[in-house]
Amino acid sequence: MDQRSGQKRAVEFLYPPIDPFDQRVLDMGDGHRIYVEQCGHPQGRPVVVFHGGPGGGCSPAMRRYFDPTVYRVILFDQRGCGRSRPHASVIANTTWHLVEDVETICKALEIDRFIGFGGSWGATLALIYALTHPERVEHLILRGVFLMTKAELKWFYGGGAGAFFPELWGRFAAAIPAAERDNLIAAYHRRLFSGNLMEETRFGRIWANWENALASIQNDGPMGESPSDYARAFARLENHYFHNGGFLQSDGWILKERKRIEHIPAHIIQGRYDMICPPLAAWQLADGWDRCQLNMVPLAGHALSEPGISEALVRTMDSLRRG
Repeated sequence: MDQRSGQKRAVEFLYPPIDPFDQRVLDMGDGHRIYVEQCGHPQGRPVVVFHGGPGGGCSPAMRRYFDPTVYRVILFDQRGCGRSRPHASVIANTTWHLVEDVETICKALEIDRFIGFGGSWGATLALIYALTHPERVEHLILRGVFLMTKAELKWFYGGGAGAFFPELWGRFAAAIPAAERDNLIAAYHRRLFSGNLMEETRFGRIWANWENALASIQNDGPMGESPSDYARAFARLENHYFHNGGFLQSDGWILKERKRIEHIPAHIIQGRYDMICPPLAAWQLADGWDRCQLNMVPLAGHALSEPGISEALVRTMDSLRRG
């Protein structure tokens, strides 16, 4: 989860924009080409940024959480979104493909170990990567934790969040005939993969607008329409992953396997009033993990651009500058 539109508003305490010193497209050998950029200090401490969605793509705003004199920041657009190609494609596009893409990026950039920085679905992917390759990850910075469980998906697509935003939920659900509303993820899946571009775009916008409207605690109604190409790719990829349970072996897999990464220090920045990824998942992840610090930010929602969230992330990254 987590759309790029939640990162538009500048916050005074963020670092100034950092221009990339390296931009490239890596061919993954299976039809996918992944956009990768590096910014900050070329010999700095590596940080790999995991964007949200799935399907959100990285943006220049994501460069502004890191001291450019200290960190070597690596951003990439995950399969099917942003500047990666083919656009909106779900062929050969699973969590495990993304994990191997990170491995390919690290090898291409000659990175042995790095700090993983991710929010929402980006936190999910960072955790899954760390569970798969714990030797690569020296620290985890997670925001708006999402553990890809049935309970979390039921909350957001089964009416839980809708109880707080009934008028917005009504619009999201009303796009689907009543007979299909018992499983909105499956119902939207049929339309987002219908093969009819106009239908896929229409339902992509409805899907994206529901999430976008709940991203920030400052929002109190529908936000502006996302660009059609972006909304279609975002919705198709996100729905594809959710429809398939994140391609994980079992429900609750991340928590079941947490022992593999409990030696890795972690910081969690969580909005107390996050309507997309409620705080319970962050608390469950941190509970019993001795090297994990949970920072529950009051009066904050889900978006990366929330002032309290941004401030906490910058403060955390600054605290790690000395290694």
